[in-house]
Amino acid sequence: MKLSQFKFNLPESLIANNPAEQRDEARLMVLHKDSGKIEHKIFKDVLGYFDDKDVMILNNTKVFPARLYGNKEKTGATIEVFLLRELNKELRLWDVLVDPARKIRVGNKLYFGDDDLLVAEVVDNTTSRGRTIRFLFEGTDEEFRRNVEILGETPLPKYIKRKATAEDKERYQTIFAKHEGAVAAPTAGLHFSRELMKRLELKGVEFAEVTLHVGLGTFRTVEVEDLTKHKMDSEQFIIEQKDANIVNRALEEKRRICAVGTTSMRSIESAVSANRTLKAANDWTSKFIFPPYEFNIANSMITNFHTPESTLLMMVSAFGGYENVMNAYEVAVKEKYKFYSYGDAMLII
Repeated sequence: MKLSQFKFNLPESLIANNPAEQRDEARLMVLHKDSGKIEHKIFKDVLGYFDDKDVMILNNTKVFPARLYGNKEKTGATIEVFLLRELNKELRLWDVLVDPARKIRVGNKLYFGDDDLLVAEVVDNTTSRGRTIRFLFEGTDEEFRRNVEILGETPLPKYIKRKATAEDKERYQTIFAKHEGAVAAPTAGLHFSRELMKRLELKGVEFAEVTLHVGLGTFRTVEVEDLTKHKMDSEQFIIEQKDANIVNRALEEKRRICAVGTTSMRSIESAVSANRTLKAANDWTSKFIFPPYEFNIANSMITNFHTPESTLLMMVSAFGGYENVMNAYEVAVKEKYKFYSYGDAMLII
């Protein structure tokens, strides 16, 4: 398929700048992939589509406050430093993006916080905006992370045109987040409230967890018309044996298995055994899913509404059927559904 087949017109007014008042009260579009039929619901209505022994696969990664603002030595210029990933814990080496990049050279020092709570030195150039930096910090790892927590800001995506607030710290995080390492939230999971999880549990729905640390590559634009030539960024994912067992039991019993979000889907599709069951894994994946693609594990999916020409829209189209999904997006625009991270949800069954 071609990149241009995933174009659609998205009015800026439909980009969600804030989350729904209650997590589980965002809107929910239900798309039946066999018939293309569409229903309009509220997210908590998801309860009506799942039964005893069905399984939902959740990504339990935790977003850390990855956006820091520092000052350059001598000039005092303000520099945004976006922490991408830790390269070496002992040496405190990090892969980062800097902005404005033209001012930042190898050897420069950056100071963070009023009393220079953290100081970093630039040790390498990686891409036009990418740098490797070393934090010059003598304390324990716990103290270092506490300082990042104090100085860092919730890494809201750039298309949310406002500063992050204290509320974002809670709302740009799923309620089942456990393992820190993501610089973007697995957004389909943001719609689950504690009450809804409890009600699903009481109904007999089981939860299996995977961990995929969402990187900024999630938002990387596709720049080639021929999709086979696009390369995805690599992201770390972990699936434990006990969670694979829950999924495989449901597979055997032909239950409904729902991948909550594109990151959960990418994780499970990156860990399929020769006999098409889910296996435990601790690995990196750069899997790019676009139509046509045969899915092995999940037979339903919860996802948000994604950007035109994004790899996320391509995966959803592969799962729900290209015509079905592009038609559903047309309906979503007409019905004024909210798009992106803080937007509304879609259940494909």
